[in-house]
Amino acid sequence: MADCIIVSTPFVPGYKITKNIGFTWGLIVRSRGLGGNIVAGLRTITGGEIHEYTELLNESRAQAIERMKDHATTMGANAVISVGFDSSEIGQSMTEVLAYGTAVIIEPETAPSNPVRLT
Repeated sequence: MADCIIVSTPFVPGYKITKNIGFTWGLIVRSRGLGGNIVAGLRTITGGEIHEYTELLNESRAQAIERMKDHATTMGANAVISVGFDSSEIGQSMTEVLAYGTAVIIEPETAPSNPVRLT
């Protein structure tokens, strides 16, 4: 496999877990600049989505996933299962985003699949 597979499920369809390596994570702390905070503050007056913060959090989650992937591959993993996120505020202007999961080694499943049939 060329890349590390990331899934929120406790398994990867079509693969078997051959080794559980352990807990892995990626962490980022970010803050909007003064200009972004002023624009976002003005948007709170009229209500609705605050696009500046939505963009900040989307970018933060993507970076946290990349850092988690890097950490997992450094540990020798080729997949991360049971991935989740956590976030919190630090002070009044910073947001912490954590991506976490279980680093594992997987291999393609070679046994033929047996479909489940409900009768």
